[in-house]
Amino acid sequence: MKKVLMLLCLFIVLKTSAQEVGGYWYGTANAGNVANNYLVELILKQNGSSVQGVINYYFKNTFRSFKINGTYNSSNRYLALHNIPLTFYGSTALMEVDCPMDFEAQMRVSKVESNLAGKFVSKGSYRYTCPDVTFNLKLNKDADNHDSILTALRVFKEAYQVWTPSPTDTLVAATIIQRPVINYVVSNQFKERKKVIAEEIIVDSDTLKVDFYDNGEIDGDSISVFYNDQLLASNQRLSAKAIHMSIALDQSREVNEITMFADNLGSIPPNTALMIVYDGRKRYEVRLTSTLQTSATVVIRRRKTIP
Repeated sequence: MKKVLMLLCLFIVLKTSAQEVGGYWYGTANAGNVANNYLVELILKQNGSSVQGVINYYFKNTFRSFKINGTYNSSNRYLALHNIPLTFYGSTALMEVDCPMDFEAQMRVSKVESNLAGKFVSKGSYRYTCPDVTFNLKLNKDADNHDSILTALRVFKEAYQVWTPSPTDTLVAATIIQRPVINYVVSNQFKERKKVIAEEIIVDSDTLKVDFYDNGEIDGDSISVFYNDQLLASNQRLSAKAIHMSIALDQSREVNEITMFADNLGSIPPNTALMIVYDGRKRYEVRLTSTLQTSATVVIRRRKTIP
């Protein structure tokens, strides 16, 4: 009987120690006493001791996404992921600085939940300027598809965001700076969907002010915005406040395109938005509709000047 109990205990210990790290993890990360939280999601696939996946994080009004690789030691439950560009906590909208960091975590398993506790550690000479960023991520066992992952993160972000916007920030929901954004998931899905021309407009300026609002009842629609097929803004929630951006036209092209990609359909499908374009002289209103199969596109032409 004792031998049976010993074998049973050994089996339980071995099974517990072999706990895999694959799945969807989310939570907060923080650099010391800094008020601004990073909101992190980690999607991992494990193959033996090798780990691959995607890490996404929100910081202030920015969202970033990177492919990751690393190792997991099942005997001590230690996870290491390498070479992750983490936005420096003191970055501003006008100057964003990256800290090359490694992700080091210990997995803790209980009957109630599983956690990854650890920190982002700076690499090389950055150790002197970029402090460690500690985190605690929780395993979401119910997030078995991409839609539930996005939903879980949005709910978590809205409920636990520590950063409080300044009075000028509250005038719009988000101000987007024109620069390339990396999000492999959204970019790959964008290529699979058909672009549908919603309208063509002719403008008198090389620089445009563009605002997106929810069109009608605010029902949780979220969008990503592409400019000439390059991701410009990712996972922005539509509301009565504008998602605002200034866009410089590419003068080497005959036409420029702004495309609205639907991240979800909200509670009332399809995903609809009001897009307002202002060229300094004239204001254009375009109502856009995107689905999980099609993306609404606005074609923009620069008015030719008569010599």
